[in-house]
Amino acid sequence: MWNSLSIPSSSLHTWDPNSTYIDEPPYLKDMTMDPLGPRAVKDAYCLLNFGDSIATDHISPAGSILKDIPAEKYLLELGVHPKDVNSYGTCCGNDEVMVRCTFANIHLVNKLLNGEVGPKTIHIPTGEKLSAFDAAMRYKAVGQDTIVLAGAEYRSGNSRDWAAKGPMLLGVKAAIAKSLVRIHRSNLVDEPDELDDEQYDKSCCLQVELTYFNHGSYDI
Repeated sequence: MWNSLSIPSSSLHTWDPNSTYIDEPPYLKDMTMDPLGPRAVKDAYCLLNFGDSIATDHISPAGSILKDIPAEKYLLELGVHPKDVNSYGTCCGNDEVMVRCTFANIHLVNKLLNGEVGPKTIHIPTGEKLSAFDAAMRYKAVGQDTIVLAGAEYRSGNSRDWAAKGPMLLGVKAAIAKSLVRIHRSNLVDEPDELDDEQYDKSCCLQVELTYFNHGSYDI
């Protein structure tokens, strides 16, 4: 049976544009041998503002893809039957699905929503409550940088690759945390920046009072 399968003659993988399981990753399309280097992040809106102990599962959840989140809506629009929507793990090779799963954990608590639990945030320019994905796409559409604020132990838990790739594809340019766990300090190339207590308090106060992150240029 396996020997009868049709095999493309190309030495490169032929991507199926209709596949909901594997897709050509966009972060490799324009990659060059010479990295572009650091760039300035200026006048960036805060996409999400978290407290302590945000785990990789909060950033990129595991388990079944839930109803009414952008990932499920995307798959249904492609004609996938609701019973075939499947799980985050089975779709981890498709960036269009996984970016819509980023920050989709139902247990997230975002300070921009005053303690409300769920995978939502505020699109600051309009005041609308949106999913993290929809808000991020609004910002990206107008070329607006975004950041994530977090407390202590940001990215705790296992070393999940989509906890790094997802925010990047959402357009998040920096994660500013009070502290992060050792495994991510050593494994990731562009680390979130740790702040001491005074710097962290100033960043959070700036966000709460001005609803706009405007701290000059920040090189990452």
